[in-house]
Amino acid sequence: MQRGAPLPTMHCRPSVAETGLYEYKVFGTLASCSPEVCADVYMDLDYRKHWDSYVKGKYVYIRERRDLQVNGRKFWVVLARSSLVSQCPEKSGVIRVKEYKHTVVMETDGAQGTKVFMIYFDNPGGNIPTWLINWAAKTGVPGFLKDMQDACAKYPSYCENRK
Repeated sequence: MQRGAPLPTMHCRPSVAETGLYEYKVFGTLASCSPEVCADVYMDLDYRKHWDSYVKGKYVYIRERRDLQVNGRKFWVVLARSSLVSQCPEKSGVIRVKEYKHTVVMETDGAQGTKVFMIYFDNPGGNIPTWLINWAAKTGVPGFLKDMQDACAKYPSYCENRK
């Protein structure tokens, strides 16, 4: 998302569980990075710790990536969800989101960018008011897309320095 680019379109609906929390559906365009780089950045968990301020340690989520061709169009699909069994012990002072579901579908925008469709839900649990969680998700998801675009721009340099 470049300066002056339109904000992503976002819709929300109550989650399936009776939590008072919302599931978010987002449509947007990352104007200056290819879908392949976006998918690589999304899946590179070591790099994620450099650009995503919410990632503090090892993941306890299941993540799958598929590159698909449908009717001549190429899609990059990432499915992620929380796992009930974790080999990573919880740490004091770090909130572990135990209920998490994320679906991302990316395709070229026909130029140099990526069209992104995302469905997102998480429940951090604890005594955080649901209105605050919903507000944070509603403002955080567009911020996540901006951070991801910045991360995509820096990814080739990160990969080169990692060698």
